[in-house]
Amino acid sequence: MENPNNNNNNNTNKDDLRFNTRIPLEELKQAVDSIKAQLAKIIIGQEDFIELLIVGLLANGHVLIEGVPGVAKTITAKLFAKTLKTDFSRIQFTPDLMPSDVLGTSVLNMKSSEFEFKKGPVFSNVILIDEINRAPAKTQAALFEVMEERQVTMDGICHKMGYPFFVLATQNPVEQEGTYALPEAQLDRFLFKIKVGYPNLEEEVQILKTHHTRKQIVPENALEPIMNPEALKTFRTQVQDILIEDKIFGYIAQLVDKTRNHPHLFLGGSPRASLAIMNASKAFAAINGRDFVTPEDVKKTLVPVLGHRIILSPEREMEGMTPETVIEIISQAIEIPR
Repeated sequence: MENPNNNNNNNTNKDDLRFNTRIPLEELKQAVDSIKAQLAKIIIGQEDFIELLIVGLLANGHVLIEGVPGVAKTITAKLFAKTLKTDFSRIQFTPDLMPSDVLGTSVLNMKSSEFEFKKGPVFSNVILIDEINRAPAKTQAALFEVMEERQVTMDGICHKMGYPFFVLATQNPVEQEGTYALPEAQLDRFLFKIKVGYPNLEEEVQILKTHHTRKQIVPENALEPIMNPEALKTFRTQVQDILIEDKIFGYIAQLVDKTRNHPHLFLGGSPRASLAIMNASKAFAAINGRDFVTPEDVKKTLVPVLGHRIILSPEREMEGMTPETVIEIISQAIEIPR
């Protein structure tokens, strides 16, 4: 005969498995879910892509998005920016674009006979740089200071950027004609490099149906802003307070250190890569409602953080090996802390 107290016991066991977080993450998780729901109205699939964009925003980093033309890199980044209650600027990089076209320039004021600084389009909160590898090195280098220091120095005067300052850059693969590969120093400024692939067959069918149903509706008009700068500042503070145990610190350090002396690699990750893994892992924990980092959070960050920071040895590159393969080999070789 069934024990009538079994249900009560089961409920008690479930309650025992719950934990109370030190940090109130309910609002953060609700905002993240709302952003995902808004983007799902327009973007089919690409769940991992969207989650990495959110993590990059919460971790206060910049994101580089790579993929062949037509896989919704630009539209996803643009729509993601529309879910934030901030200013938005889009810059189309071209081979003839000059640094002053991005940063701004000093213009003579005829009334005062003095030069005034006219701010360029980079002075915004969320900046979408489309096809960043179409511009020459001189223009790419103009982004060095502004991405790292959140400021532009012009004529000896420092101009601070507003809050938040988040750069989303897209690029076509470097083997495409008419592109300039980003140098390692510039790539290192990006927290993540996200590679966007083709949709599967079911997703492509759904894309066709969605476009057919939407007809003349502009995608941007179907979205509502979710997160304002004040809420973002609070969420970022909460992410910084996420707990990391000493064994997780050691795990991250071992992973990055292994890239520096691996036989398949010519260049390994820097301490900035370790910091990027740590910060992104905190954000992954937060959006999952946890106030502590797990090894699984760390593993989620490895490919987007390290993929553009490591360089294969010439022999392995000729064999067709990819950075993702080496990262997987290193991940399997390091013991997961428990």
